[in-house]
Amino acid sequence: MDKGYARPTAKARGLRNNATEAERILWRAISARKVSGIRFNRQVPIGPFICDFVARSIGLVIEVDGGQHNEEADAERTRYIEAQKFRVIRFWNNDVLGNIEGVIEEIERVIANMPSPDPSRRREGSY
Repeated sequence: MDKGYARPTAKARGLRNNATEAERILWRAISARKVSGIRFNRQVPIGPFICDFVARSIGLVIEVDGGQHNEEADAERTRYIEAQKFRVIRFWNNDVLGNIEGVIEEIERVIANMPSPDPSRRREGSY
């Protein structure tokens, strides 16, 4: 079932081991369910993309962008991830490095405004 991208889990592991300073700071702030009790994972493959932080339980992706990102590629990436039923929010490295409190407040605001998953609903196709 190869879709043209090689070993995303191996690449994700490498990215976790070589995180940027901004990614390390944000991870310390959101790991261990510190934000709204939500569990985040780092460097999670979603299709051909490796997402910086993912909360699968609520369908939230957090991307931390540095100078290497370009708007067109980010827009394509965001469209793909959103088509997989995730919401994507982005922060610049300098925002994380210089205003981690504001970044966490924004993440909490986004989480508070997301529709709550309904665990009592039966999954489509299961009986």
